Amino acid sequence: MVSKIKIDVISDVVCPWCTIGYKRLEKAIHEMGVQDRIELEWQPFELNPNMPPEGENVQEHIANKYGSSPEDWKRSKDHMAEVGAELGFTFDYFDDMKIVNTRDAHVLLDFAKEQGKQTELKMRLVSAYFSERKDVSDRDILLQELKSVGLNTDGALARLDNDDARYEVKTKEAYWQGVGVSSVPTMVFNNKSALTGAQPVDVYKQVLTALLA
Repeated sequence: MVSKIKIDVISDVVCPWCTIGYKRLEKAIHEMGVQDRIELEWQPFELNPNMPPEGENVQEHIANKYGSSPEDWKRSKDHMAEVGAELGFTFDYFDDMKIVNTRDAHVLLDFAKEQGKQTELKMRLVSAYFSERKDVSDRDILLQELKSVGLNTDGALARLDNDDARYEVKTKEAYWQGVGVSSVPTMVFNNKSALTGAQPVDVYKQVLTALLA
C-alpha cells in the first residue's frame, strides 16, 4: 500500500492568501504528478468570528484592523489580482465588497467532507466570494453553491441549524490555535511540520519531495 501525505490546510473562506497558498500547493502537486499520494483536509479558522450578519466594507475593515491607507489597499489588491491571474484565479475586488461572517461556510465544509466533496465546495465558495461578488454568509447563496457541487441541501440546512455541528467548528478552531496556529494559511504535513503563509510553488515541492522520499 502506497503511503500518503496528510495535509491539513487551516484557512478561512474570505482569506485571499489562503486561496493563493492552496493554488500554489495544488500546482506543486500536479507538476510532481503525486495527486494519488496526497490526503488533503480543510480545517476552520475564522479571521473575524464576531463579524455581525451585515458584514463590513472590506477597505474600511482593512484600514481599521491593520491601519492600512487607501494607497496600501490599492497596492495590495492589485498585487493579489496579479498573483491570482498567474495561478488562473480571479480576484475581483469592488468598492462595496464586504468581509462577512464565515461560520456557516465552515459548518458546510465539514458536511461536504463527509460526502467527499470538501475541496470542491471550498473552491466553489472562494470563487463565489472573490470572483463572482457573492455574499458567502447568505444561506440562499450557500445552498446554491452546495447544489452546484452535487450536495444535498436538505441535509445541509439541518446541519446549519445543529448546535453540535456549530460547536464542532469552534472546537476544531480552538484545537489548531492551541497547537500554535495564529495566522492563515497554515499547512500542516503529517501532523508533524508546518508552513505558514502562501509559499512559492518550489517550497511546496521541496517539502513534498522530502516527505515522499
